[in-house]
Amino acid sequence: MKIGIYPGSFDPVTNGHLDIIERASRLFDKLYVCVAINPNKKSFFTKEERVKMIKSAVSNMENVEVVSTDGLVVSKAKELHATAIVRGLRAVTDFEFEFQLAAANEYIDPTIEMVFLMSSSGKGFISSSNVKDFYFSNVDISKLVPQVVIDTFKEKGK
Repeated sequence: MKIGIYPGSFDPVTNGHLDIIERASRLFDKLYVCVAINPNKKSFFTKEERVKMIKSAVSNMENVEVVSTDGLVVSKAKELHATAIVRGLRAVTDFEFEFQLAAANEYIDPTIEMVFLMSSSGKGFISSSNVKDFYFSNVDISKLVPQVVIDTFKEKGK
C-alpha cells in the first residue's frame, strides 16, 4: 500500500491546498493531510479548527484522512507508515526552502521520499496569508477557499 502525507499549517486551508490534496490522493492508496504545528508561526485558527475545516473540505475523498502533529513531520510519517511526504510548489521562490527541508528530512530518515507537486494554473498566488489579508480587507475570498473557511471566519466573529 502506497501511503503519503501532506503536511502544512493550513491556516486556513485554501483551494490551492485542496488542488494538491486531490492530485496527491490519486498517487497514493492512502493520503494523510497533516496539520503541523509550527511554533515559529502565530496561527489565526486553532489546530482543532484547521483539522475540522480540512475534514469538511475533503469529506468526498475516500482515501484521505486528516491528522495533526506537534512534532516533526518525518516522525509522524514514520508513525503512519508513509513512504512519501508531499509538498506543493507555487513558484521558484518556494524551491529553495523546500530543497532545504527535503535535505533535512532525508538526514532524519532517508527512507521517506519527498514528492513535489507544482500548483495548477491560476492557483500559484493563493496562500493562507493572502486569504487572511484579503478577508480582513473585505475582499471576496469565495473563489480562493472552500465555504467552510468563510463560515469559520464568521464563527470567530471576524
